[in-house]
Amino acid sequence: MILKHIAIMIQIDDVIISLDILKEYFLCDLDVCKGKCCVEGDAGAPVEEDEVQKLKNVLPIIWDDLTSEAQEVITKQGVVYTDIEGDLVTSIVNNKDCVFTCYDERGYCFCAIEKSYRNGLQKEFFKPTSCHLYPIRVSNIGPYKALNYHRWDVCKAACILGKAKGVAIYQGMKEPLISRFGQAWYDELVDAAEELKRQSII
Repeated sequence: MILKHIAIMIQIDDVIISLDILKEYFLCDLDVCKGKCCVEGDAGAPVEEDEVQKLKNVLPIIWDDLTSEAQEVITKQGVVYTDIEGDLVTSIVNNKDCVFTCYDERGYCFCAIEKSYRNGLQKEFFKPTSCHLYPIRVSNIGPYKALNYHRWDVCKAACILGKAKGVAIYQGMKEPLISRFGQAWYDELVDAAEELKRQSII
């Protein structure tokens, strides 16, 4: 394991991790937020280049779960667009809702792609990495990946619940972190967090 304490970050392999991810608390509280992260904001969710085709591939499977407005946007614009900052993001409806949102009988918002994956309708794509990892954001710094904590008032309930349950961000995001970086990498992250706790750094 390569573990370096660099100011407020550590490094494992070629990934630089903000200590906030190890010491801040976060656990989604869907009963409070009702999935607002999929409908708030002024742009879609960031998408990686290799995810665009995956979005297109699952589209026929989830089409009937999408709203008619979302279907119209996708038909005219496609599954992604480039926002004002030059980033590739998912298409949105009325400058708000991600086109891949769907709702249950309680009015809770879900990702139609994730729903199809969990229901066994497809096994190619869970959902965009930026969504799966949220509130962790991944950026590139030369040959390195940087993981940072993205704070958003919409997710205040998740911070409260995480603290109450004692679940740090890296623990709550175990599944997506393993999916993105692998089990061995995640195990090293857990070991690093425990060592930093012993050193009273976090």
